[in-house]
Amino acid sequence: MIRINGIRLSLTQTEEKLQDKILKTLRITPADLRNWKIVRRSLDARKKEDIHYVYVIDAEVKNEKKLLAKDKKLTAAPDESYHFPEGSWSGTMRPVVVGFGPAGMFAALVLAEMGLNPLILERGGDVDSRREAVDTFWESGKLSLDNNVQFGEGGAGAFSDGKLTTRIKDGRCHKVLEELVEAGAPEEILYENKPHVGTDRLQPAVKNIRKKIIALGGEVRFFTQVTDLVIKNGALQAVVTQNGEEIPCQDVIFALGHSARDTFFTLYENGIAMEQKPFAMGVRIEHDQQMINESQYGSYAGKLPAADYRLTYTTQKGRGVYSFCMCPGGYVVAASSEEGRLAVNGMSYHARDGKNANAALLVQVYPEDFGDSHPLAGVRLQRKLEEAAFRAGGGDYTAPVQRVGSFLTGKEVPKEETEVQPTYRPGVKETDLHEVLPTFITEALEEALPQMGKKLHGFDCPNAIMTAVESRSSSPVRLLRGGDGQSLSLSGFFPAGEGAGYAGGIVSAAVDGIRAAEKIWEKYQNV
Repeated sequence: MIRINGIRLSLTQTEEKLQDKILKTLRITPADLRNWKIVRRSLDARKKEDIHYVYVIDAEVKNEKKLLAKDKKLTAAPDESYHFPEGSWSGTMRPVVVGFGPAGMFAALVLAEMGLNPLILERGGDVDSRREAVDTFWESGKLSLDNNVQFGEGGAGAFSDGKLTTRIKDGRCHKVLEELVEAGAPEEILYENKPHVGTDRLQPAVKNIRKKIIALGGEVRFFTQVTDLVIKNGALQAVVTQNGEEIPCQDVIFALGHSARDTFFTLYENGIAMEQKPFAMGVRIEHDQQMINESQYGSYAGKLPAADYRLTYTTQKGRGVYSFCMCPGGYVVAASSEEGRLAVNGMSYHARDGKNANAALLVQVYPEDFGDSHPLAGVRLQRKLEEAAFRAGGGDYTAPVQRVGSFLTGKEVPKEETEVQPTYRPGVKETDLHEVLPTFITEALEEALPQMGKKLHGFDCPNAIMTAVESRSSSPVRLLRGGDGQSLSLSGFFPAGEGAGYAGGIVSAAVDGIRAAEKIWEKYQNV
């Protein structure tokens, strides 16, 4: 296969024109072209008068070696298929995976494909029972502590936009995307530059991956929280569940997610090595999606998919402010997992056809902001802000909100300018967010919003809505591990994924889970 970069199509051209462009680029006849596929498609909207699609194509042609030798600008397509580690398994006990979010799910899948029959323990429920519990919470404010937006099959990503963009360069990424497509996700995620699944398409895919793991010999136990470890003579002997059951194991992948705070404290008490880690907190900001489309696409607004954005700013004090997890045509959602603490997130469906756009608007938080040197001080700071948001909303998971104009000026925004309606359920309450968020966050937002408005017209418009508090963007702790993937303090304990501090999204977490599975395989080679 030959890799062709930079093929352009105007918005008026269909993909049927791609073959003509391939033939022209390679200077070959139709008879010489055996097959071709789209590797990447991206929308270039940097110049509003010249918005177009850019493609990367892999083409199979006759006499490829001769063609590559003749034209030095052409390159052979790289092999992006996933290859299992070589060797044979010499372990005596099946591995245990704790957590069934992206990291745990893909760790378990690869372990199952290796023939190791993993046991997966997930504190929450399957995706169907989870959907019912989350709907109840969003409608009534009645929170399930173990079956919610954070806990259960698929992890927090199952109630999100299902964005699959990642900055990591790792061949395992393609494995993740291929498995999702096989499980029912849209095929275009294999080549879109900014792929997304949507929560409505991601949840069935998650269920199908679970079925594949079971068919390969794995076992999944829902509503099974790990509450302790059994360690003897410095070696892992078993994990203990909430009902007191001891499950013997020599190797366990802990893929907790960033919200398993009680488990973090349990691991700390068991001497698992960990350290503070920078993270970010802030608000969810909502705009009219049509306004974002017009700002990004100009006259092409309405002719293209819902527009997204990515904004960054560094304050005069050197603190970073940035948009994160932008959900075109999406919804701000209640994402709490603890009583008396309010957290928000964003999600969208595959169609991205909601009236509002939303994104996290985050401010960098450093260990010196935490208040003390305890490894879990960042968790305590998160909880403090979530408790403040809970109280400000009235104590029933109603969320505190404020218009950008009011936040910046302290004055009420005129009613004729408040056409952006909040999407958060179960309800919202107008509040001064300066009374909810710490000064270092509010000062950074006050400085950043007008500057971001210069980069994206309308971003700082007075009627945009900010909902507090977005506190779960990443983990404030890192579980320390060595080059063998194991904890620095306990052999057989493999920290993995976003909660362990080694990933920042669905794909990167899944890739880290795959790495953890490979490390277990490597541990028992040549023993």
